[in-house]
Amino acid sequence: MTILDTDAPSVLGLRYDLGEHALIALHNLSDRACTAVVDVGEGAECLADLLDGLAHVPVEGKHSAAAPKIRRGARITLLHNAKDRAMKRLFRDRYDAGRRLADLLMEYAHVPDVLVLALPRGGVPVAYEVALALDAPLDVFVVRKLGVPGHEELAMGAIASGGVRVLNEDVVEPLRIPVHVIDAVAARERAVLEERERAYRDGRPAPEVRGRTVILVDDGLATGSTMRAAARALRRQGPARLVVAVPVAAPETCASFQGEVDAIVCAYTPHPFYAVGIWYADFSQISDDEVRELLARAAERGLPVERAHVG
Repeated sequence: MTILDTDAPSVLGLRYDLGEHALIALHNLSDRACTAVVDVGEGAECLADLLDGLAHVPVEGKHSAAAPKIRRGARITLLHNAKDRAMKRLFRDRYDAGRRLADLLMEYAHVPDVLVLALPRGGVPVAYEVALALDAPLDVFVVRKLGVPGHEELAMGAIASGGVRVLNEDVVEPLRIPVHVIDAVAARERAVLEERERAYRDGRPAPEVRGRTVILVDDGLATGSTMRAAARALRRQGPARLVVAVPVAAPETCASFQGEVDAIVCAYTPHPFYAVGIWYADFSQISDDEVRELLARAAERGLPVERAHVG
């Protein structure tokens, strides 16, 4: 066992085991949240969801999570305080990120068959700005992350509308998660997914997808399991062209989508990536009410929320 700690104020201590698997324990040493970043080279994206869950939420007490394999020689970096983290941020908030992303998508502006779909909840403010800039209809496509039981911030996969389930084998295999556990989590999240769809759409059917250009938007890509589930579900509905667009992504994850969708647009692919939330000055949680408000505001500004049923 190797212990890493520091005498500097406002930092997180991190403990890790350099064996086949690792146990990460985070301890808050001040009244301000800080970020612990694990740099494991090509395997960094395996920890991205875990770090994303901790990067922007105040940490109180002890947190621990089982992590994927960490190879020998892994390097540990501690970001000491909020000032150090702020120097690395690319966006003020999700709205700012959406406006910057829209600049890269202007070839789709004012095209009649374009539909912008957001992954709620974090993707909705980003997609709202994209849809406004492109003068395109806006709707949501609901996907639910499958969290490891007891460590829900760590994604073992995701489900999406249409019965699609995508697993993150980099998490499932090292942790030896049984199939019945995955099935139980998926069933629970399926119920939440269906409830969210009803709440966001207020009785409206899913949007028309067949034969259209669909731009699928989120606030970033870490492991990409959520976006991958959404893309595969949408493929089954027959869009003419499927575009995935995000403000920031892990380089390897962005590249992995090239064979799965017609176009992938990642505004920034910083390396090392760390986590989605670290690139935002404000990455606060988006509420269901804010999602509904943005959909209503889009309609009020003459940007109609899609109402047609899938053909």
